[in-house]
Amino acid sequence: MPRTPKLLRSASFWESARIAIESLSKNKLRSFLTLLGIILATSTLIAVTSFVHGMNIYIATKLSDMGSDGFRVMRIGFTGNFDPKKFLEMQRRNPQIKVSEYDFIKEHATLLGDVGLETFKNVTIAYQGQTMQGVELDGITANILALSDYEVGQGREISESEVKRHAPVAFIGNDVADKFFSGMDPIGKTIKVDSIPYQVVGVAKSKGSVFGQSQDKFVMIPVYAYFKTYGNSIHDDIAIFAKAKDPSQTEEAKDEVRMLLRTLRHTPPGDDDTFTIFGSDTLMNAWHNLTGAIAGMAFGVVSVFLVVGGIVIMNIILAVVTERTHEIGIRKAVGARRQDILNQFLVESAVLAAIGGVIGVIAAYLLTVIVRNATPLPMEMPIGAVIIGVGLSAGVGLFFGIYPARQASKLDPITALRAE
Repeated sequence: MPRTPKLLRSASFWESARIAIESLSKNKLRSFLTLLGIILATSTLIAVTSFVHGMNIYIATKLSDMGSDGFRVMRIGFTGNFDPKKFLEMQRRNPQIKVSEYDFIKEHATLLGDVGLETFKNVTIAYQGQTMQGVELDGITANILALSDYEVGQGREISESEVKRHAPVAFIGNDVADKFFSGMDPIGKTIKVDSIPYQVVGVAKSKGSVFGQSQDKFVMIPVYAYFKTYGNSIHDDIAIFAKAKDPSQTEEAKDEVRMLLRTLRHTPPGDDDTFTIFGSDTLMNAWHNLTGAIAGMAFGVVSVFLVVGGIVIMNIILAVVTERTHEIGIRKAVGARRQDILNQFLVESAVLAAIGGVIGVIAAYLLTVIVRNATPLPMEMPIGAVIIGVGLSAGVGLFFGIYPARQASKLDPITALRAE
């Protein structure tokens, strides 16, 4: 008995893929409706992943500016979900951070490599008749630049001696320099902060913006010059910046500062802290908790889309099997095995779903570009999400194609040949 040619017995992967693509092109509306669930699932999955990935990079580079060994002490700080009840309780319970507390920590802490003080408020500044409103005025100790991620772009930073003698000097942000000193050297020029003159000694390198808010619209002056003008009895916006001597002892350094402040404030054992200590790791952990909730919701939505899309694909493949019953009969008559028929329709189902995944990737990419360019939200599409999205789509097509493929493989060749 002559052997049946392999080409007639079994359609190759590429042949099955070609048939699937031809089926898509012949019935464009049906194909679009068939793949709509897969497209929505893939685009949603990749868009959410792009948002989370972009935000992770953004927070790590823009917001978490304290380093692995740095942390801050503030009156009230939230590093998780905002709780209005807890906020009101902290407003009532937590006193403002005092300069004396900064001095106490500086004198008694043994695990800190450096500690600084910053207080801030919004002011109006002026230069030769020009004004700029809503500028953040920071009263700082000389080491604040070293304790944060600000860098000197021109000139120099404020010195320790200038802090001690309340010198009227200023270190300005790039927005202020561009506003008042475009095309000229700002070093040595005198600006007025709430009508008080300060000589510019340095300009910071630009940091850009966070969610559309510029980080370069500020003026830094010596903290004691700040207190001389605005008083130092009570300031709601005082923060203590600290850095551990050894990054491996950051948590111990936080505990030491916590102990010193609780002792100074006579906080009873078992009572909550009346201040907030947080570092970059705290911000990142809070963000990861939030993105975990976002990912959970997205997984639910994507699952629904995938199941709906898979069921639609299964029904469409069943319809295709009915349309091509005669063709299946011919193939079985010339020697095609049940496995050959099964493989052909599984490949067609997987290719159909994968095409929907590719369309979803394209849609997600366009959405990512639009959002990134038109809004302050950072979005970065990771290649891993693209691979997972297309692979998951093909997997769904493969899974939901099993039933119609099995039905096709079980057809009796004589009955199938009689079909019109």
